[in-house]
Amino acid sequence: MNAEGLLVMASVTRHSAYAPYSHFKVGAALLTERGKIYTGCNIENAAYTPSNCAERTAFFKAVSDGERNFRAIAIVGGKEGEKDYDFCSPCGVCRQVMMEFCDPEEFEIVLGNSAGDIKVIKLKDILPEGFGPENLE
Repeated sequence: MNAEGLLVMASVTRHSAYAPYSHFKVGAALLTERGKIYTGCNIENAAYTPSNCAERTAFFKAVSDGERNFRAIAIVGGKEGEKDYDFCSPCGVCRQVMMEFCDPEEFEIVLGNSAGDIKVIKLKDILPEGFGPENLE
């Protein structure tokens, strides 16, 4: 699966988001080392803190299925009701979840917009000096 394909899956999944408070819908498509794809969308809650980002939704679905090795994640976001989407970088909590399961030197974060522009960033570049499992060994 290439970056464009992952972005298409993320953009389709974005429409399933439950975002009645922010009205900002995010979709993600997570690629495992074995080539399987898990999708996720943001799911908000009136109490705010129980809300879950699209990226974490995808990771938690994959991990609950026994997956532990990941290659890349594509993320898109945009205002509710708008067809277009824009670059949507993961929040700090999502970056920390990625650090738990991914090699920061290899794991790619694919960002795109509906104009077809694509940015591919390594986890190490958006979470320098990240804290991960190896810090506890």
